[in-house]
Amino acid sequence: MSSLRYGFGRTVGLPHDVAVERTVAALAAEGFGVLTEIDVQATLRKKLGVDRRPYRILGACNPPFAKQALDAEPSIGLLMPCNVVVREDDAGTVHVEVLDPIALFELTGRPEVGPLAREVRTRLERALAAV
Repeated sequence: MSSLRYGFGRTVGLPHDVAVERTVAALAAEGFGVLTEIDVQATLRKKLGVDRRPYRILGACNPPFAKQALDAEPSIGLLMPCNVVVREDDAGTVHVEVLDPIALFELTGRPEVGPLAREVRTRLERALAAV
């Protein structure tokens, strides 16, 4: 599993569209629905005439966790949903990457969201491993 300061991920030996489908299914198995899906490749082609490799941003949300977070910090919606990226690099390798909720929720300065962020991360790690 690869790690960034603000996220974590892994490469998968799947075609991009299959990786998107499996990522959505793995998120669902952990209680996350995908509220938004942005096809960055199609958007850049349409708006700028730019061709790039497949790149999708999935906005994942677990409603019970979202409620807990909003109860603790009403403005936390600025940091939601949890973004998940499925992208293909120039070599054709597909990566699935997840925004780290711990790094994100630390921005609130509210220690009471710490346990929630850790639980969300645990579920996202399991989803990522299942792709």
